[in-house]
Amino acid sequence: MTPADLSSTVARAVRRAVEDGELPAGTGVPERVVVERTRPGGVGDYATPVAFQVAKTVGSAPRHVADVLARRLAAEPGLDRVEITGAGFLNFTLAPRGGAGLVAEVLSRGARYGYADDALEAGPFCWAPTAGFRQRAVHEAVVRILRSQGGEGPEEDGGAAPGVAPVARRDGDVVAAYGRDAATWAVLCVPARETPQFGPPLLVQDESSEFFLVRYAHARAKALGRGAARLGFHAEPGEADAPDPVDAPDPADAPGPAPATALLRLLAEYPLVLEAAAHRRAPERLVRFLVALADELLDFQHCVLPQGDEKPSAAHRARLALAEAAGTVLAGGLALLGIDAPDCL
Repeated sequence: MTPADLSSTVARAVRRAVEDGELPAGTGVPERVVVERTRPGGVGDYATPVAFQVAKTVGSAPRHVADVLARRLAAEPGLDRVEITGAGFLNFTLAPRGGAGLVAEVLSRGARYGYADDALEAGPFCWAPTAGFRQRAVHEAVVRILRSQGGEGPEEDGGAAPGVAPVARRDGDVVAAYGRDAATWAVLCVPARETPQFGPPLLVQDESSEFFLVRYAHARAKALGRGAARLGFHAEPGEADAPDPVDAPDPADAPGPAPATALLRLLAEYPLVLEAAAHRRAPERLVRFLVALADELLDFQHCVLPQGDEKPSAAHRARLALAEAAGTVLAGGLALLGIDAPDCL
């Protein structure tokens, strides 16, 4: 089970509990359930407060709803454990999933990986001349993310558009000063109600700038593909942490790859990040995710291509596929924010 599957699995458990009479008739069944990564020190891998949401619709105790759902969900394949904490929070530990299938899914879906099955295309935006740059950037990002999850724009689906603090007057025309992409990043990387910060660090061309970091990581993924092509091999999903065959008398002396686990975990979480960003109308959540993914990809990149006299192996092909999948998600996330992802930087 993937983290994205977990959301629909929980919603289905609520619906079936109502149909089978375990929860009262008239219980509100959510179409989607927000599932988020457990905070440090928490129980399990993921958690949801859905029992509180459901309990409100029928005046029941959240703990009772959580008990009913936990019994049903415990039998779901792909879940190792389902636990209840506090007054009714459901906590899930997922069974291990092979990385090859996840990478293949990302590469096959491309920029639409993480989108809901009923995702909508974002149409053209029309603005009054008085609309400020930040208002437009935030609203357009929110609409793109909402539509990736099958929702409409804030006004169209009945939800409230986020209140947007304008760019400070002292910063002047930020598009002219920093370029549209950098200015868009700056206005989206903090919550809409906070005033964005501008300054020379935004345009620094090294990894101290998060804006540069994310686009550079995408460009590195593209460069790895070009390097592999020159060496005569291509990406193929597989076990990215598999050891390399080396001509060493002692296998213990063989160099090992950088761990792929962190990258795979982030790729699996991406659909949940989009869902949470849509639910909370918070593009900054997507920004934070992209920074974390870029960090991991740049750490991982050094083990992708063969070194020295090494010959390309199945492990190299698998690592290249993982790097390309990470680059695909970076490009897709930047597109939702309205920012270009260059192939070379």
